[in-house]
Amino acid sequence: MDKKLGVKSVTKFLSNNAIIILIFLLAVFTASWTWWTRGQNTFLTFGNFSNLVVNMSPRFIIACGVSGCLITKGTDLSAGRQVGLAACLAAMLLQQLDYSARMLPWLPDIPWGVAMLIVMAIMALFGAVNGCVVAFLKVPPFIATLGMQTIVYGLCSIITGNQPMGGYKDTYRGVASGRLRDFAIGDMKPFDPIPGVREIPYLAIFAVIVGIFFWFLYNKTRHGKYMYAIGGNESAAQVAGVNVAATLIRIYILAAVMYGLGGFLVGAKAGGASTATGFGYELEAIAACTIGGVSTNGGVGKVSGILVGVLVFEALKICLQFLGVDPAYTFVAQGLVIIIAVALDLRKYLAKK
Repeated sequence: MDKKLGVKSVTKFLSNNAIIILIFLLAVFTASWTWWTRGQNTFLTFGNFSNLVVNMSPRFIIACGVSGCLITKGTDLSAGRQVGLAACLAAMLLQQLDYSARMLPWLPDIPWGVAMLIVMAIMALFGAVNGCVVAFLKVPPFIATLGMQTIVYGLCSIITGNQPMGGYKDTYRGVASGRLRDFAIGDMKPFDPIPGVREIPYLAIFAVIVGIFFWFLYNKTRHGKYMYAIGGNESAAQVAGVNVAATLIRIYILAAVMYGLGGFLVGAKAGGASTATGFGYELEAIAACTIGGVSTNGGVGKVSGILVGVLVFEALKICLQFLGVDPAYTFVAQGLVIIIAVALDLRKYLAKK
């Protein structure tokens, strides 16, 4: 009896974590292959790990935003385009004053922190519209956010004139490229006594703060309890006194704010922005959430799982890059991961029923 239970539990674990296990095996193979072909370990290095963290950070922030929509049995297909619009807005606010192709030549110098808050506030308006359409008009989230995706892309094309933007201030670029070693008060360099800490990227700090915030929000607040209740059974939650409409609106506003922050960081990291920025980010975020255990059937999801999902997705891209796989095939691999992740999630849901 114990043997049967052991076999069933192992089989269940392998099937539930198939993608994570496969990506881990791919990473082991990539490390071995690079050692064999290049005579040195260029994969398992601090520089590559640092690059992984930098790439993960804005995507983790975006995935945290999407997660609330998924937990309530919704989705947000406008996430990528909102990220692109946020990056373009940040570009318009933070170009150098003497840049010849400056989009807003009349604009005074704005600190990057103020610009970040302005971008997040503007994006919150789009989230509020999404939430109201879903909560009051009862439009399915798939359709509502698909329409918003097109609207945001059109607005981004209008305000930018379909022109790529660059010429960022050094302070803005430093948000993405900076590390704690660059932080100084006068001549004092803090964190020197702690090995490795000075190499932590600023982007990772943003991601950690967002991760802690979402963990607290999902696990320690009334909003988090309402969110999981709606995802489990919306009708029962409403009967129990949950203000479903207000909760959904808050979820979509918070999601849009995260897209604003993510787009702001993506723009700083890329050193430029255009209407193409953020393309496909919503699919990556949804896939990362699903891989990390956020069920598309609602009511289930953890911040730690989102982090694992983003890690798996970014590790896949880096492994394929080290293996010299054509970027076109990388998109094929990402698409397969998305399909498999959703299929496994549905399998777990049907097994519970």
